[in-house]
Amino acid sequence: MASILDKLPVPTLDRPFGIHLWPIFNKAFEKVVGYPADDFTFQPGQTPMSTLKETSIFIVIYYAIIFGGREYMRGREPFKLRSLFLIHNFYLTAISGILLALFVEQMLPTVVRKGLFFSICDAEGGWTQPMVVLYYLNYLTKYLELLDTCFLFLKKKPLTFLHCYHHGATALLCYTQLIGSTAVSWVVICLNLLVHVVMYWYYFQSARGVKIWWKEWITRLQIIQFVIDLGFVYFASYTYFTSTYWPWMPSAGKCAGEEFAAFSGMGILSSYLFLFISFYFATYKKDGKRPTGRKAVRRMSQAPLPDPSTMIHGKDAKATGVKTNGTSTRSRKA
Repeated sequence: MASILDKLPVPTLDRPFGIHLWPIFNKAFEKVVGYPADDFTFQPGQTPMSTLKETSIFIVIYYAIIFGGREYMRGREPFKLRSLFLIHNFYLTAISGILLALFVEQMLPTVVRKGLFFSICDAEGGWTQPMVVLYYLNYLTKYLELLDTCFLFLKKKPLTFLHCYHHGATALLCYTQLIGSTAVSWVVICLNLLVHVVMYWYYFQSARGVKIWWKEWITRLQIIQFVIDLGFVYFASYTYFTSTYWPWMPSAGKCAGEEFAAFSGMGILSSYLFLFISFYFATYKKDGKRPTGRKAVRRMSQAPLPDPSTMIHGKDAKATGVKTNGTSTRSRKA
C-alpha cells in the first residue's frame, strides 16, 4: 500500500495537480494544428477571428440564424435533440475544466511568488506566451457556446433578451481583451470557466433526467462571479488611468492593457451584473403580483424577445409558443 502511495504524483506549487499539464497540452495542440502551442503567436489580421470585422460578421450571422431559425420553426413541431444536447453540454464541461486547470497551473506559481498585483497588472505576469494561447482558445469557445441558442429555437423555447445579448456580448468582450492585452483577463476567465464547469455539468445531468437541487446556486455563482470580476477590472482600470493621466492621485503603480479594452470590460461586465441580478429576482424571488416599477425592470432580462409577426399582424401571443403568464427560461450563460 505504501509503495502505491509513493508512486502517486504529489501536488507542488509548479504542478498543482501533481503532473505537468502543459507538455501534455503542447503535444495535443501540435497534433491538431501541426505545431506546438509553444510556437503559437497571436497576430491581429492573420490569426483566425482576430479582427473586429470577423468578430462582428460572426455575431451578426449568429443573430440572423437565431431570429431566422425562430421564424423557420413557427408552425413546426419542436425537435427533441436530447442526444445532441447531452454531447454539447458534456464537451463544454470538459473544455471548461481543461482550460481552467491549465490557467491554474500557469498562474498559481506567479501569484504566490510575485504577488497578485504583478499577476493582474504586469505583462510578464498575466500576459505570457502560454497565457495568450489559453486566452485565444477561451475566446474561440465563445463561438461554440453560441450553439446554446440554436438548441433553444430548435426546441421552441423562448429567446430571452438576457440570453441573446449575453452570447453576442461575451464574444465581443473576449475579442477586445485579447486585442487589448489586458493582463487582468485571467481572473475574469478563470471565474467564468469555473462557473461554466458547474453550469454545463448541471445541464448535462438535467438532460439525463437527474434531479439536482442546486439550480438556483448557478445564478448566484454567476452574480458572485461578476461582482469579483468588476472589483478586479475596476481596480486595474483605475490603476491604469491614474498612472497614465493623473499621477497625482493615489495609485498602486502601472497596469498593462489598452484603454478601449478597459472601457469595454467595465461596460459589458457591469451590464451583466445588472441583468443577472434582475434575472435572479424575477426568477427566484417572485411574489405572485404583477410587476410594476422596479419589478418590471427586473423582468426585462428574462422577457422573450418581441415577435415581429405578432407586432405586425396583431396575432395572439400563443402563436409564438411563448406563455404570457410570466413563465421564463433558465439562465444559460455565465
